[in-house]
Amino acid sequence: MFKKILIANRGEIACRVIKTARRMGIATVAVYSDADARAPFVQMADEAVHIGPAPANESYLIPEKIIDACKQTGAEAVHPGYGFLSERASFVEALAKEGIEFIGPPTNAIAAMGDKIESKKLAKEAGVNVVPGFVGEIEDTDHAVRISDEIGYPVMMKASAGGGGKGMRLAYNEKDVREGFEATKREGLNSFGDDRVFIEKFILDPRHIEIQVLGDKHGNVLYFNERECSIQRRHQKVVEEAPSPFVTPEMRRKMGEQAVALSQAVGYHSAGTVELIVSGADPTGESFYFLEMNTRLQVEHPVTEAITGVDLVELMIRVAAGEKLEMTQDDVKIDGWSIETRIYAEDPYRGFLPSTGRLVRYQTPVDAWDGDLRGVDGVRVDSGVQEGGEVSIFYDPMIAKLITWGETRDEAADLQVKALDKVVLEGLGHNVDFLSALMQHPRFRSGNMTTGFIAEEYPEGFEGAAASDELKRAVAAWIAGAECTERARAGRISERLNGTPSPGSNWTVKLDGETHAVELGDGGATVDGEWIAGTWDWQPGMRLSTVTADGEEYGIQLQRDGAWWNLTTRGRKYRGMALPARHADHASHMIEKVPPDTSKLLLCPMPGLLVKLHVGEGDDVEAGQPLATVEAMKMENILRAEKTGTVATINADEGETLVVDAVILELE
Repeated sequence: MFKKILIANRGEIACRVIKTARRMGIATVAVYSDADARAPFVQMADEAVHIGPAPANESYLIPEKIIDACKQTGAEAVHPGYGFLSERASFVEALAKEGIEFIGPPTNAIAAMGDKIESKKLAKEAGVNVVPGFVGEIEDTDHAVRISDEIGYPVMMKASAGGGGKGMRLAYNEKDVREGFEATKREGLNSFGDDRVFIEKFILDPRHIEIQVLGDKHGNVLYFNERECSIQRRHQKVVEEAPSPFVTPEMRRKMGEQAVALSQAVGYHSAGTVELIVSGADPTGESFYFLEMNTRLQVEHPVTEAITGVDLVELMIRVAAGEKLEMTQDDVKIDGWSIETRIYAEDPYRGFLPSTGRLVRYQTPVDAWDGDLRGVDGVRVDSGVQEGGEVSIFYDPMIAKLITWGETRDEAADLQVKALDKVVLEGLGHNVDFLSALMQHPRFRSGNMTTGFIAEEYPEGFEGAAASDELKRAVAAWIAGAECTERARAGRISERLNGTPSPGSNWTVKLDGETHAVELGDGGATVDGEWIAGTWDWQPGMRLSTVTADGEEYGIQLQRDGAWWNLTTRGRKYRGMALPARHADHASHMIEKVPPDTSKLLLCPMPGLLVKLHVGEGDDVEAGQPLATVEAMKMENILRAEKTGTVATINADEGETLVVDAVILELE
């Protein structure tokens, strides 16, 4: 067994590998860029080596710097995590020349599966179902249009070396192909150094199912069941679970056997994932097709670990050291259900725009993962950030992964809702409310999912989870309780008033356009004539507290905002004001501040790079027309006109780095 390994990655996956290595008695080496000098994974490792500036192409993506760090520290092997150099065959070859072991698959498997065009040919030869499409070289946009016409719309354009949702465009017609083909090529080149694109048929009502495989160097390959990854946004996974509510035992066997056959065809060892697309329109479940094989550990590997009880990182290390798998396919079981949600630095209330900045507050329901595959009481957090740290524009926007395990799917989902209530994040936009809404959504609970779930269920964007009338009344009571508690505290300040005035028990609460009559009492409150029994532990200054309403426990987050209160619970933000009932009639006389009109301005919705201006001064534009393209966190975002008008002034230049709300252009 290795005595020391180097982790050629950062963030939560570096922390996760370090913890398993530490449990195995293996010393660890971290490598870090300028941006990560104070990151948790650097502090956790036994040694750390600085490898360059913040941009990945000047640090984490340079093989020579990783190899130099190995030589400097005496690391015998490298675990690549995922992303960065994890699927670069030339990196594995360079390590081999220096006598350094790669904790991953052989170079031939990486090369074969890393090229999506070649991998489809190999999959077909191995007897694996493949999606109809064009897997040759595409000359230009006109050629892409001809191919798409022949396959039949809709089609998916994908960067050949792509992954993680980058370099993908769905096209429903010729216009979409012409608009998206060059952008797909650019994203592929910028993110992966390869601008080749392939086109395939888009499967209707698609579900994204993937099979976890793991093989040793002695020819043994096992499949560790499936994961359902259909809840996606812009082809980026948001929720993953194991097992899938759609897959039957017979489907699992067929998918698993095809995944093993493909792995064996390329002499695969280590952990890998065969991704499949399944037509939800086929009730038999027979219509499943090979998408790609990821020759690395997946972000969502914890849900497989939770239901199988197998530490996949440990097996990767043991396989790399030459050990033989001690288990057989019959030993791979399914125990319970596990769900993972990805907490991203993106704001669902602003169209899921990327958000960067400092984590002013950061609190999770349990401490970051301590090694138990199922966490604490079924809740596990894989995190790579800490309070006071910064989420920068240079890397993936994922803050943490929240994994829950339960005996049943509903139990795992209920745990997600309660745990997400207790995630405190301040300083940047995040998607915690959105994840909670997904966990509560009736369609998600039914298991009737496709990769179009988010677009279909939230066509107008996200405004918060649906709330029952009972919950709204409870929120009104909590806001009244907070106001009462704070006023009572203010009345006790020394020498401020003679005696301690009572704030009273009768309140009028204005909540999101509705008005509620609240009477606070012992052991609960009466709201609009309905009694709510409950407990309350909130005190002024508390950001997070646990309360109950009619026997149900909630985690609530409260913040004072002038005369108003902002309260968050169960995936929804509430804004309310509590006034003593005798003063409520006077509130209508207060003058409200009117926000400035920005409808004529094209504002940059996120920090990013202005890649392209599609218009010039004096141009007439129509609603929906592309005006500018901004790149943020390696993704290109097309900004479109919201109304018809004429470009009056251009305020930014191509290649300029913009801040949030920077004025790009003005319309008249």
